[in-house]
Amino acid sequence: MEKVSIIGLDLAKRSFQAHGARADGGVGFRKKLSREKVLAFLAEQSRCVVAMEACGSAHHWGRAIRDMGHDVRLIPPAYVKPFVKRQKNDAADAEAICEAASRPTMRFVAVKTEAQQARAMLFRARDLLVRQRTQLINALRGHLAEHGVVAPQGPANVKVLAEAIEDATTSLPLLVVELSRVFLEQIDGLSKKVADLEKVTLHEAARGATTRRLQTMPGIGPITAMAIETFAPPMAIFKHGRDFAAWLGLVPRQHSTGGKQVLGKTSKMGQRDIRRLLIIGAIAVVRWARRKGASDGTWLHRMLARKPRMLVAIALANKMARSIWAMLTKNEDYRAPVAATA
Repeated sequence: MEKVSIIGLDLAKRSFQAHGARADGGVGFRKKLSREKVLAFLAEQSRCVVAMEACGSAHHWGRAIRDMGHDVRLIPPAYVKPFVKRQKNDAADAEAICEAASRPTMRFVAVKTEAQQARAMLFRARDLLVRQRTQLINALRGHLAEHGVVAPQGPANVKVLAEAIEDATTSLPLLVVELSRVFLEQIDGLSKKVADLEKVTLHEAARGATTRRLQTMPGIGPITAMAIETFAPPMAIFKHGRDFAAWLGLVPRQHSTGGKQVLGKTSKMGQRDIRRLLIIGAIAVVRWARRKGASDGTWLHRMLARKPRMLVAIALANKMARSIWAMLTKNEDYRAPVAATA
């Protein structure tokens, strides 16, 4: 087997495909491997670049292969797809990964640590339970609306439904009452689990210096701070704060040609969890500013005076992303903006 400079590894559950490329771009080997033989095979290879798609289990394999001394590079699957030649199969995918990794302008994904993935599991678990609780609440609201019982949206209004179910004057059928109690029991159980996970999140957010620093910014709480530390790559890879905002998808989508710039809606091409939380935090800041009044002369005060509220919130989320980059690269806490003087 020839010495190679890049190995493209197509990940799977049981059957893995490896493609080795020499320094001149020629094919060194094509080999199918079982899951048990992957690490043993790579241990026999001389130190080289091992490229994989940033998909399920990629970070686990990346850590294991990196411990062997190889240079691990994870590539977003969307950047690999253009290099697949004609038919799609494991061998073609491995060759495409190898080809994409050899491009000098290719963008890679940082390999996450076990601690980062543990925090990611905490974040995803809470998010899943919240969505399940929302589904149950909406289902209960929909069923009871068919019997004339209507309540506003949100977990805070579940007690309105509970009171209506137990109220004898509503004249609900017995079957409806019994099934509604099943819904309420499930909703109450999920609410308790969500509360427990939020306590764990608060504890984890209080332990790290980065999460504590991020929470000094208005609109960023423990959950958002945890999401940024967990899902965002090291800020050193971004040259400017606007690059981080673009990575999050908080910049306009471009349809430019012939030197004429055409900008559309936000691209939404980046990490959606962080983007969603930043927008929610920005909406809260804007709502507070409209209710209590923003400081005269500040950027937020000027924007609210002439722009729609939702547009200001998206612009503020972009501004928050750039401020996060500055805070983390300079190791500084948030500094409130100074009002502009005439």
